[in-house]
Amino acid sequence: MKKILITLILLVLPPLFSISQILDPVKWSFKVEQTTPDEATLLLIAKADKNWHVYSQDIPKGGPLPTTFAFTKSKHYELVGKVQEPKPIVENDPNFDMILKFFADKAVFKQKIKVLSKNDFVVKGVLNFMCCDDKQCLPPSDVEFDFSIKGNPNAVESQTTGSESANAAGTLSDTAKKTAATAAKTDSVSLKAEQARLGETAADKAADQSLLWFFLISFLAGLAAIITPCVFPMIPMTVTFFMHDSANKRKARLEAIVYGLSIVVIYTVIGTVVAITLGANFANFLSTHWIPNVFFFLIFMVFAASFLGMFEITLPSWIVNKADKQADKGGFSGAFFMAFTLVLVSFSCTGPIVGAILVKSASGAIVMPIVGMLGFSLAFALPFGLFAFFPSWLSGLPKSGGWLNSVKVVLGFLELALGLKFLSIADQTYHWHILDREVYLAFWIVIFFLMGMYLIGKLKFNHDSDLPYISVPRIIMAIIVFAFTVYMIPGMWGAPLKALSGYLPPTTYQDFDLNAIIKTEVGAINVSGGGAQPSSTTCDKPKYADFLKLPHGLEGYFDYSQALACSKKLNKPIFIDFTGHGCVNCRQMEANVWSDPKVLKRLRENFIVTALYVDDKTELPENEWITSTYDKKVKTTIGKKFADLQITRFNVNSQPYYVLLDTNGNLIAAPRAYNLDVEAFVKFLDDAVKNFNQPKRQ
Repeated sequence: MKKILITLILLVLPPLFSISQILDPVKWSFKVEQTTPDEATLLLIAKADKNWHVYSQDIPKGGPLPTTFAFTKSKHYELVGKVQEPKPIVENDPNFDMILKFFADKAVFKQKIKVLSKNDFVVKGVLNFMCCDDKQCLPPSDVEFDFSIKGNPNAVESQTTGSESANAAGTLSDTAKKTAATAAKTDSVSLKAEQARLGETAADKAADQSLLWFFLISFLAGLAAIITPCVFPMIPMTVTFFMHDSANKRKARLEAIVYGLSIVVIYTVIGTVVAITLGANFANFLSTHWIPNVFFFLIFMVFAASFLGMFEITLPSWIVNKADKQADKGGFSGAFFMAFTLVLVSFSCTGPIVGAILVKSASGAIVMPIVGMLGFSLAFALPFGLFAFFPSWLSGLPKSGGWLNSVKVVLGFLELALGLKFLSIADQTYHWHILDREVYLAFWIVIFFLMGMYLIGKLKFNHDSDLPYISVPRIIMAIIVFAFTVYMIPGMWGAPLKALSGYLPPTTYQDFDLNAIIKTEVGAINVSGGGAQPSSTTCDKPKYADFLKLPHGLEGYFDYSQALACSKKLNKPIFIDFTGHGCVNCRQMEANVWSDPKVLKRLRENFIVTALYVDDKTELPENEWITSTYDKKVKTTIGKKFADLQITRFNVNSQPYYVLLDTNGNLIAAPRAYNLDVEAFVKFLDDAVKNFNQPKRQ
């Protein structure tokens, strides 16, 4: 899905065409040099696009994965020495801030073999490599290869049984499943690398789903922007402008198409500028630090005040007048500047919406702002293109009036509600406890109650027209808003509110949880009445338990070392949840998957549950500071320490990310990312327990 969206961007914005090259920047080819019957040289040739490079086989720990080669075992040939590589470039790699060996443009790797078969045969295998440019890296990739080798008439070879042939044929499929560590490390290490890569694939799928949802949300935001007071009245005005030349309707419609595409380009360029200036490396700061989150909260409050009629956000008039003057020239350039004028004139209404999209996307991947603006602009430009082709539809448009301001006010209420999310993230990350779950819910309940009162005419702002009666669509909206308000009320006493999981603070961030109190009382009654006391799933008091909690009453740890020690003592596998205070998908997993009785039972009885928060800002004692092998920086907070653990051990930095380990810290199942399939999660847990209990498990 991500590839499809990127393709759409490239079609709309040709200057970004170079992005398409990063999807496959390295091409491999294979040749054989066989000058004598008894020996051959296999050439594995990598050609990298401009600015991209492939890494050497000799890479220090903490850097990227090295290039590795695995050859299918066979009695037809014998490897002579190791794979030889050309002289590498030795420079500092900005992606890892390390001195590394790599190859640019072209690299020829050579492997000599001794031919042991009289008959012709094929050498098969798989290579694994990682490539980067100066700004980013792609995940490791496997490339299968085969070489046709001529037989050696002087060879003396033994007979190969059918079973041996089958084993040789099967070796390639096993090898292809292994990652870069296969050629250099033991099978157990290879398994861990393979499973980490499988987990990364799952994380990529979750990211793709998130990107699609963000595109759809941005598209809906673009549709909402159309029915604001600054934009809606301009639809008939602009379309009429393009259709004034009745003698040349074809030209007028072509100019209208240029006008619509210009809107898309202008907004997408805005998203591109945000992506380039901020980029993915700025994401962690934006998503977790209190300064940007409080700043975004204030921005949303300013936008909300503007929508509610307190003031208007306008650009300087000279900018609008200059663009309007260029639009009067006509032609295709006039159509472009007409679109630019629309963007400027409508800024007071679209600015808060566009700002909200950019603020939301700024904490995501580098492509997210571009996708957001593409989705918004496609919806925003849609009516202008349609009405230019079908001008008769204009007669069916409702007339401008007070209803447009009502739309603007409703958007203002939504801005108030959504802005609280940013303040909540900072509050959770730094443990201020000024916006606990029930306080957050109280604000939302009041905001949506007032929105409902506004929709039924019981609340009025200074720019509103008189409301002589309530239309059917308006009363339906009011019913929905009031029903939503009522739905949230039980959350004040601990109801999970699964539909809002991820957008509210977690239930562990609530002072008064009636469900937890009832469960505690029932447990106490059972124990006092002679019932069996549930066995503890912890060995000692968990560190950080005074401000970190597990959902659904689970017991567990928030420190990896402590969990590993308890795992050895109780002989139980470890369930690690790499999570974050500001992780929406983490809360959705907890509310929709962890809450299932089958999952809860397994987590409670079979695992040492461990939640590692990668965005927590709590300072560690100096004796617990670590120096990262990944970026060589000292990690001084809980979040940085466990974020580094996730990156260095599993080569993944997205959350949620679930890892199952044995008592020695080895993987016992392929890690899992965001996926709301409960049965698949149950199987994930069961398979890990089965692997853990195998008597001859390495």
